[in-house]
Amino acid sequence: MSQPHPTPESESDIPTPVIPTSTYRLQLCPEFPFAAAEAAVPHIASLGVSHLHLSPVLEAAPGSTHGYDVTDHSRVRAELGGEPGLRALAGAARAHGLGLVLDIVPNHMAVPTPLRLNRPLWEVLRDGPASPYARWFDIDWEAGGGQVLLPVLAGPVETCELEADGEVLRYGEQEFPLREGTAGLALPELLAAQWYRPAWWREARTSLNYRRFFTISDLIGVRVEDPEVFTATHAKVLELVRDGVAEGLRIDHVDGLADPEEYLRRLRAAAGEHCWVVVEKILAREERLPSAWPVAGTTGYDALHRVDGVFTDPEGAAELAARYGESTGLPQWPEAARASAREVLTGDLAAELGALERQAGPELAAAVRELLIAFPVYRPYPGESDLPPRALEQAAAAAGAGAVAAVRELLLRDPAFAARFAQTSAALRAKSLEDRAFYRYAPLLSATEVGGEPGRPAVSAAEFHAYCAALAEEWPGAGTVLSTHDTKRSADVRARIAALSQAPELMGSPAGPDPQLAWVARQTAVGLGNVPGAVPRLTDALLKAVREAALRTSWTEPDEAYEAGVASYVQGAVDLPAELAGAARANLLGMTLLHLAMPGVPEVYQGAETEYRALVDPDNRRPAHFPTGALNRLDAGAAPQDPAEEKLSLTATLLRLRRERPELFRGYAPVLARGPAADHLVAFTRGPGLLVAATRLSHRLAASGGWRDTRLHLPPGTWTPLTPSSPSSPGSPSSPGSTPSHSGSPEVNGLLAGRPVGIWLRG
Repeated sequence: MSQPHPTPESESDIPTPVIPTSTYRLQLCPEFPFAAAEAAVPHIASLGVSHLHLSPVLEAAPGSTHGYDVTDHSRVRAELGGEPGLRALAGAARAHGLGLVLDIVPNHMAVPTPLRLNRPLWEVLRDGPASPYARWFDIDWEAGGGQVLLPVLAGPVETCELEADGEVLRYGEQEFPLREGTAGLALPELLAAQWYRPAWWREARTSLNYRRFFTISDLIGVRVEDPEVFTATHAKVLELVRDGVAEGLRIDHVDGLADPEEYLRRLRAAAGEHCWVVVEKILAREERLPSAWPVAGTTGYDALHRVDGVFTDPEGAAELAARYGESTGLPQWPEAARASAREVLTGDLAAELGALERQAGPELAAAVRELLIAFPVYRPYPGESDLPPRALEQAAAAAGAGAVAAVRELLLRDPAFAARFAQTSAALRAKSLEDRAFYRYAPLLSATEVGGEPGRPAVSAAEFHAYCAALAEEWPGAGTVLSTHDTKRSADVRARIAALSQAPELMGSPAGPDPQLAWVARQTAVGLGNVPGAVPRLTDALLKAVREAALRTSWTEPDEAYEAGVASYVQGAVDLPAELAGAARANLLGMTLLHLAMPGVPEVYQGAETEYRALVDPDNRRPAHFPTGALNRLDAGAAPQDPAEEKLSLTATLLRLRRERPELFRGYAPVLARGPAADHLVAFTRGPGLLVAATRLSHRLAASGGWRDTRLHLPPGTWTPLTPSSPSSPGSPSSPGSTPSHSGSPEVNGLLAGRPVGIWLRG
């Protein structure tokens, strides 16, 4: 069930805008197709969500576990059950009161094997710039000497076995189209005559001449800024929206597009005002989403940072940072971030940098490079009048004020250069921060998360309140998340790691030949804990971490001897200290409460309605386990037996309340505590009568003597705590005499009654 905006009587024939009350994300793959999702619908509906959010559903590379490698925009993926399967899922969801939200990928397509699965690309490689599909892709024909570089070979071309076979060129299991009239040529002449050049995969770093997704050459950039390309690539999705199969769209990697606002306006016009649209946009801490974008908001990584941050102790985080520097000898965050940006830009993204330098000219090459490194957010946007002053100053200090001023002028007057600069900037920030610096700088791993700020991880209660108030006012329909398919650690893993910030002495002194890896292994083990398959899961995550960090080994230059020793760090890893078990529980429940009660549309990741511990992908994309039995027991009146069931009960209570009483989740007002432990409570009201409160930094609270005479000044009225949820009632006031109601300024200790979180309704 969705929450519509009121519509005047005379406009009753116009579809009302859909705003989900909450969403539930499912990761589809051949092992979990539409039919499996349909089987999960009754459980998901019983939780109280209003919409299912599906990972990409269009035709993708064979066996894809994620679907972001689209091969055909005109078809629903056969491996998932095809369009009949999707429509059957939509029907089953609708019968249970659920709508669908689709994740779409406008920025890129797959360069698949077999290549002919991407028909537009196949025809471009066969027919060259004259192909009607040439306009689909960002290809710099001039830079490649008239050929598209295809980095598909295992070694230099002279060491590889390529052969012509009829109208195709074969290399192992791969085949490529031959240009008309070239089939009979000798191999050297045949290769020279094609519209593409098969090359060693290592050449992509310096010579690739098509835009790609980040540094992944198997994903080629699509020019959706071209109206014909937009129409062709969105026809099926828009058909599904018009037919009511989908009520919302998530836009993947909007910062990869040449002009995000123009794209979103075209999408809004085509999808209609009723369609809920959110964008995957990573906002820096002080950055704001452009107000002119016709969307409901972001997908919610900005909310993740605020929720995580309010449960991070600033003093403990600073102590961990100092100890990490002493233990590893590695630099602090600003230097780590700059060094990573320079390495990635001049290494992994050398081809993209080279393209910009050619456009700007050799005299401005250094200024282009330094401005990209200094840029403080993902990217600039068309129409912005100027660039961040601090970035201009830093770039000028390294490359000269005159050259930087010339690049600034070029960005303002040359739309093509500005678009490519912005797209490269977005790729650089993602790869250098999220996929390198976040793995190098590891004092507190819970802070090295998508949308996070590792150098300043803590968020005060006042800052959290200010963020929520702005969200309620400016983007009330925006998404909010804590765990996703892209988070490096699930929220419940981060909740355990963040507890270390309250007692940094319990981090100990991890030992090993590589102190940085020993530190990462220690915190990763603390976060994951004693779960099934912990050792191999930790080993895989650590191996990925050291390759991404690129300090001792990397994906492209692996040190096999070093990597062979990674597993030894798992054997010496230690679980969460017993002293922090209470703090981890308080964090888990507090983060859940704030996420599900704060402004925005909260999303629950598959299986995360209960305690969900997952590491970086592919660990976080394992088959979902739905706690149907536990939820049934709780709904029958059983008391929660552990933190996992406490979280499940809390989640169902709030999701059902959102669905049944959406008017309670409007507006936002902080409720402030007074007394010696006031900073340890985050409380706020929503709508006309919902109050929630969460304990923060509970280990520090206990060490300082507890709540003592701390009181919460309640808004007028009588406030009654909610009982656990049931299917027929989303949470109801406690029965008379079972739990006292409150008014005035009660002591927090009595208000919470020994629990770390609480929910109250005004009578």
